[in-house]
Amino acid sequence: MVFLTPLLFARSRGPDEFWRKRQIFKLAAHYIGRRRNCYSVAIRNVHRALLYSTYGRQLKKDDMKQLWETRIDAASNEHGISFKTLLEGMTRCNILLNRKSLAVLAVWEPRTFKSLLDVACAKTKIGGDRHVADTPMPKSVLLERLVDN
Repeated sequence: MVFLTPLLFARSRGPDEFWRKRQIFKLAAHYIGRRRNCYSVAIRNVHRALLYSTYGRQLKKDDMKQLWETRIDAASNEHGISFKTLLEGMTRCNILLNRKSLAVLAVWEPRTFKSLLDVACAKTKIGGDRHVADTPMPKSVLLERLVDN
């Protein structure tokens, strides 16, 4: 469409407005009543829903992180070591596993998790951490390798 004068260009709102409204109506397609059919009501509800979905994604991440920490804490307490001691020992040993992979190991690979726990416990015990003083030294860990690091 060619506009010969600026006045005709200013009056033409057709295609852009149609597609903008269509996008809002697509997002409001599953609503009920006027929230679905009336543009002024639909745009408010779609905007609020998009804000809640943004906020909900962050809540989902926080929930998953809390779930992973709970699983790791439960698995480490089962072997007599606290969650903080486990993380401290793993950082001292330069074992760089995130909470998600630790939680997966705790649930699906308990023996692997136990060996990681033993290594972390031995490293913190060698470092002289007072929280691990009452736990015995794990027998499955070679101490020569840990002392050198």
